[in-house]
Amino acid sequence: MSSLTPRLILEDVTVGDVLPELHHAVTATTVVLGALATRDWRPMHHDKDFAVNRNGTQDIFLNTPNQAAWFERFLTDWSGPHGRLARVTFSMLGSVFPGDTMTFRGVVDALEVDETGCGFASVAVTLSVNGDTKTTCSARIALPRSDEDNPWARQGDQWRPAPTST
Repeated sequence: MSSLTPRLILEDVTVGDVLPELHHAVTATTVVLGALATRDWRPMHHDKDFAVNRNGTQDIFLNTPNQAAWFERFLTDWSGPHGRLARVTFSMLGSVFPGDTMTFRGVVDALEVDETGCGFASVAVTLSVNGDTKTTCSARIALPRSDEDNPWARQGDQWRPAPTST
């Protein structure tokens, strides 16, 4: 890691912290490459005629794994390379089309240190287009507790991605 890149440590995070927004202009290429990368050959993700005339949508649209990848990028842009995703769940409320600009926003809503000493931040994330929420997301990400800690080094019983309380 470059000495110019600050390392995010759990103790530097507080409940209520707002993550830096991420904006991305969606193109047909964004949609199609996401579908190809996930081997999703369904035509609504690459064939505009099919999407419009058979599915009744305005255009081709982002598939589920493509959105998951964008949430992962948003979270790891914030956490840095030592942040380790533990759980990501989301609910798609609307479609994202070429010509849209996606805006990702996140707020830390809980912090926890589990019984193994691993630190976690829970983050509520939204993906919106022009102020209209398209997808909501709940994520749990392990963060280092010190400069010597690295959640990626945890294995077996030392890695428990599920929360201790439900």
